Amino acid sequence: MSKGQGFGFGLGKMKELADAFKKAQQVQEGAKKLQEELEVMEIEGEAGGGLVKVIVSGNQEPRRVEISANALNEGAEVLSDLVTAAMKDAYNKSTTTMRERMEELTAGLELPGF
Repeated sequence: MSKGQGFGFGLGKMKELADAFKKAQQVQEGAKKLQEELEVMEIEGEAGGGLVKVIVSGNQEPRRVEISANALNEGAEVLSDLVTAAMKDAYNKSTTTMRERMEELTAGLELPGF
């Protein structure tokens, strides 16, 4: 062991580690804020050119379904398919939004030695 090196963690490594912990704490705080934002966010999925709309929160909690009068004329089977397609659209948009926001939050997080 060379002088001043300790257990392989020189002062430079200790600073890197301290900076990484600080960044991780910022990410944790940002994640909590993001979760609060996702809870109040409304994301709309639609199908049939807007005949059916499904609104979910940013964390995929169902909020409401809007069905136009014209959609009712399509029959039960078509209406069911439209609701399912709108749900999938809302879910995909919501998960994409969540993933993008988490990637923004964790960008640049590098842990030294890992």
